[in-house]
Amino acid sequence: MEPIEINAGTWYLRALRADERITDVPALSALGIDQPATYVAAAEHDWHTETRFTWAVCIPTTGELVAVIGVDADRGLWGRCRDGHDEALTTAIGPVTRFADGALGLGAVGPLTDGL
Repeated sequence: MEPIEINAGTWYLRALRADERITDVPALSALGIDQPATYVAAAEHDWHTETRFTWAVCIPTTGELVAVIGVDADRGLWGRCRDGHDEALTTAIGPVTRFADGALGLGAVGPLTDGL
């Protein structure tokens, strides 16, 4: 499956990126990811194999990553946000859980857990 973009009102959810136009590497590093470029590549692979679905929660006007949220069958719903951006992560929960249920058939994925 190709990554699905989600408009969550004041926030925009998109695939993680590390290319010449947009890179999420510094923001992921700030979130505690030791090898952020590898994390981006793994997230892309996981979308294609339909094993894990990860989104960058971004400011719509700049594309800047302020949180990461994801879902998979094993862990359910997980995510983490940068300091001061709790609202972005909270807002993303509804659209992601609806996608997990409607498009992926995962049903109730449970409460959000901290993690990446």
